[in-house]
Amino acid sequence: MAGFIPLVEEYRGGILENVHYGAISVVDESGKLLYSAGDPEHMTFLRSAAKPFQAIPVMKRSIDEKFGLTGEEAALFAASHRGEKFHIDALESLLNKTGIGEEELHCCPNYPLNEEAKAERLRKNEAKRRIFHNCSGKHAGLIALCKYQGWDTKTYYQLDHPVQQEIIETVALFADVPKERIGIGIDGCGLPIFAMPLSSIALSYLKLACPELIQNEETRLAAKRISKLMNDHPNMIADTRFVCSTLLKDPNLTAKGGAKGVYGIGLRKERIGISLKVSDGSEQVWPSIIASILELIDYRNERTIDSLYELVPNQITNDNGLIVGERKAVFSLKG
Repeated sequence: MAGFIPLVEEYRGGILENVHYGAISVVDESGKLLYSAGDPEHMTFLRSAAKPFQAIPVMKRSIDEKFGLTGEEAALFAASHRGEKFHIDALESLLNKTGIGEEELHCCPNYPLNEEAKAERLRKNEAKRRIFHNCSGKHAGLIALCKYQGWDTKTYYQLDHPVQQEIIETVALFADVPKERIGIGIDGCGLPIFAMPLSSIALSYLKLACPELIQNEETRLAAKRISKLMNDHPNMIADTRFVCSTLLKDPNLTAKGGAKGVYGIGLRKERIGISLKVSDGSEQVWPSIIASILELIDYRNERTIDSLYELVPNQITNDNGLIVGERKAVFSLKG
C-alpha cells in the first residue's frame, strides 16, 4: 500500500489480529508541512468531510436567515446526521420553512445510520425516507439556495449547475489548489465530490477554523458562521455518540469526517490543520488515531482527548462485555 503506514494495530489474546494503515498530514497557516505519517500528499476524496465547504455558498446568502431557520436546522447544512429523532424533527421543520418537498432531494431513501434510530423506525414498520439519509440536510440547503437564486432546483446535483460550480471554486479557495487540479467523482448521495492531497485538506480545515486567513470577505464571514453553527450544535453534525460531535464540543476545534476513512480538523489557538486517511475506510479507529495525534502535538485540552478514548476505548470487548483484546496507535509524527 504505497504511501500508507500502520496507524493502529488490534490484538486479541495477545495476538496481532488486524492492522489499519493510513496517512496523516499536519500543516501550518502557510500550508507548510509540520508533521506527517505516511504520504502527506496522498490524493484523497473528501467525501462528507467536504460538507462545511459545500455549505459556504448557502451561508454566503444567509439562507438560514432568509427562511427563518433555527441554529439547529442550519447546522444540518454541514451535517452527516445519523437520523436520531431530533435530527428528523429538525429536517421536517427545515423542509416546511423552505417549501421543499422531500421528493426533491436527490439523495436516495434510506434508513438512519444510528442503529437505535433505525431499529425504532423498523419497529414501527416505517419505509425508507430521503430525510433519513445522512446527507439530506446538505441537499436541502443547496435546494433552498437554488430557490432563492432562481436557479433550477431539479438539476442542482449536476456538475455544470451554477451551485456545483460555485462549490468547486469554494473548495479550491480553501485548499489553495487550482480548481483544474481538483479530482472530481460522484459521492454516495449523488453530488459531485472532490479529491486533493491530504495536506490541502488539512489547510482547508485550518482556514475553516481560522477564517481570518481567508481574504475574500464574503467567504470569510460564511466560514465563520458555518463553523460556529457546528460548534454551537455539535450533536446535529453526527449524533450523540460519534466522533464528529464529540470533537465539536471543544470550541477550539472544527472537525468533520467522511466516508472511507477521511478526516479533517482545524485547531484555532494553535493555528494548525490536520487531515488523515485510513486506507481500509474504517471509522472505528478514528478516535484512537485522532487522540494520539493530539497527544503527539501536546494538545492542552486533555478532556477532549479523554472523551475520544471514552467514545471508543482501546480495550476491545466481546458481545458479553468481557475484555478480549486491545487496539493501539503505533505511528509517530515526523517533523
